[in-house]
Amino acid sequence: MRDLGVGFGYLLQGQRWMARHGRSYGFGLLPGLVTLVLYAAALTSLALWGEDAVAWATPFADGWPGPWSGLFRGFLTAVLFALGLLLAVVTFTAVTLLVGQPFYENLSAKVDRDVSPDGTAPEPDLPLWHELWISARDGLRIVVRAAVWGVLLFALGFLPFVGQTAVPVIGFFVTGFFLTEELAGVALQRRGIDLRPRLALLRSRRTLVWGFGTPLGLAFLVPFVAVLLMPGAVAGATLLARDLLGEETTGGGRGTGTGHETVTPHGSGTVTGAGRPGPAGPSAPADGTGPAA
Repeated sequence: MRDLGVGFGYLLQGQRWMARHGRSYGFGLLPGLVTLVLYAAALTSLALWGEDAVAWATPFADGWPGPWSGLFRGFLTAVLFALGLLLAVVTFTAVTLLVGQPFYENLSAKVDRDVSPDGTAPEPDLPLWHELWISARDGLRIVVRAAVWGVLLFALGFLPFVGQTAVPVIGFFVTGFFLTEELAGVALQRRGIDLRPRLALLRSRRTLVWGFGTPLGLAFLVPFVAVLLMPGAVAGATLLARDLLGEETTGGGRGTGTGHETVTPHGSGTVTGAGRPGPAGPSAPADGTGPAA
């Protein structure tokens, strides 16, 4: 359970890092604001015309007697909006990272250089267009996985008692896992680690991932809070990625006035991705086998 606290600590450290780098923070808000406006427009449209869309999709209910047609369509409208809201929460991070890809790559590299004992950061050996393509492809794959979990949890929500107690808790942990994957993916992709090895790496330290991503997922339920926390979340996820890979990190970062003690994270071994050797990290099944998200 110690990893839960460590993961939450990385979330706080990321926010503190951004607080010390105000200029970077200001630029980091722009992608989130653009994405927030787009999502707000989409959800508003769904709220205004969702009922009409449901009526068009259910012509067989036109002749139902009494209030049954209205109740049935009202239920479907509520389900449609709930699924849209869930999809918005799950995909907000992926879309924001894609919109702000060049900035977040640069931000993650700055964090790496700041906390690395030798002041260096891994750099991608692919052109920008290829990095954008990989981010979009992997983001879509994560959204599909998250959508499958969302549909499953929604169906389980109809179970008596369990649906109202355990299922929401599981949902927050699943959301936290995928949020962490998307955010840590910025640093891990720069190291040449592909999606399947990334997922295996995250599964090897689930409690660490949940400690970081679950409270962040709760905060992201408030849209504007998600925008404010996004730059710091990328910074914190970079620190978490270094821990997962067993990379040494100077305590507090370089030049922060908090000391330069060296922290050696857990783990040893090698993780590979995209056909290239990756940095040292905890051993995990390369095929991504194992339970979960």
